[in-house]
Amino acid sequence: MRDFYILLILLAFFMPAYSATIYKWVDKEGAVNFTDDLSKVPPAYRNRVETEERKDVKEEVTPPPPQAATRRNEQEEMKTDIYGQDESWWRDKVRPWREKLREATEKYEEAKRNYEKKSEELAQTNFAGRSRSQSKWDVMELNRLREEKDKYQAQISEAKAMLEKFSKEAQESKADPAWLE
Repeated sequence: MRDFYILLILLAFFMPAYSATIYKWVDKEGAVNFTDDLSKVPPAYRNRVETEERKDVKEEVTPPPPQAATRRNEQEEMKTDIYGQDESWWRDKVRPWREKLREATEKYEEAKRNYEKKSEELAQTNFAGRSRSQSKWDVMELNRLREEKDKYQAQISEAKAMLEKFSKEAQESKADPAWLE
């Protein structure tokens, strides 16, 4: 029995220790992600990766063929622009201006309809039978509607100009044009 215990002790000292590296990162939604392959970490998060050594896990490392590694690196490079900005960065930059363009266009269309309706109403009455103060109020209302329409037209122009500016910036930084859609 004593020999059995000695054998167990010797085996414990001579057993190989296995370990693995675990990579952890938090994405833009706040989700915590884990992987054992650094190449599976999105390039945008690699500078924020935390590593943990696991001693109880055998790590199997099979080097990829040289061609596959080159293709993977090329694909990863294509996922960012020359400044390292990824698709989500570009989409976040463009999104508020697309929303502003959409809202301004909707409000412009409504203001245009109101202006045209008031114009037609005044053209039909031709100010006949209206008091001077009523006619003055009608003209002021028409002017207010025109100013409102012009305000939304200016917002549309501003949003379009900003989106065009971002498009040029994206071309200069070699970002994927689809990221701006």
